Amino acid sequence: MSPWVILTLAAAALQTLRFMLQKQLRGAGLSTGGATFARFLFAAPAAAFLAMLALAAAGTPLPCPAPAFWGYVAMGGLAQIVATMLTVALFQFRNFAVGVAFTKTETVQVALFSAVFLDEAVGGIGWLAIALGLAGVLLLSKAPARGARLFGRPALYGVAAGALFGLSAIGYRGATLELMPLPFFLRALLALAAATTLQTAAMAAWLGWREKGEIARVLARWRRTALVGLAGMLGSLGWFAAFALQNAAYVRTLGQVEIVFTLLASALVFRERLSPREAAGMALVVASVVVIVLSFG
Repeated sequence: MSPWVILTLAAAALQTLRFMLQKQLRGAGLSTGGATFARFLFAAPAAAFLAMLALAAAGTPLPCPAPAFWGYVAMGGLAQIVATMLTVALFQFRNFAVGVAFTKTETVQVALFSAVFLDEAVGGIGWLAIALGLAGVLLLSKAPARGARLFGRPALYGVAAGALFGLSAIGYRGATLELMPLPFFLRALLALAAATTLQTAAMAAWLGWREKGEIARVLARWRRTALVGLAGMLGSLGWFAAFALQNAAYVRTLGQVEIVFTLLASALVFRERLSPREAAGMALVVASVVVIVLSFG
């Protein structure tokens, strides 16, 4: 099995853990913005420290990347923040399930963005895996309420969030490519350190403007928020390392196995039963993973 496959599966598992920890933070008196900020606040220094250690171990001086690197980092980091906010905003709508379903078009949009921005086209097998995965996650999405419109603000938010998540993946893939010919793991660490530092500064500015006192609440709960940051950093490192090795469309398609991990955790930890629809959706996602692994792993 190729390293990018192992890294992607590990990243999906760690992201599931991070979501579980972040969910607990909402019960600790933190807002959505505060819980998101905690992810970046403690991830940035950890990523920077690991990057410095890796540079020292390799005997490599700190590189001076081209402006394109910083452009990709900014695109990836800011797009990820806005996409997350749009996804959270969907929950204010009664028919939010329509919008959430539209966010699942991310993998299709990543494939298109890969061709446009990075000149990395997806082949026939790749599109088959994307189609299977998309069908699976749509089945796993909560069914819309009766009378919900398929077109409207939730759908617009969902498509926009999916597009921004797609741009984020392309930005991170592009940033790692700009650091070649450094080893892939070192490229991933440097790009991650740059992205999380940017995201920490952006979120701090946002919270300072919109949510007075939230930064202090995050710092006061550092014992719990640090765990979120550590899990988020390790998961992000897996994504970045996979992006350094493989087309972002294939990485994000394989990464959809995260939703299977989440449902398994729900069933095994919280004793929640899976419906036939969820079982069918999981089967399709697993089928897409198998196609990706057998074809590209």
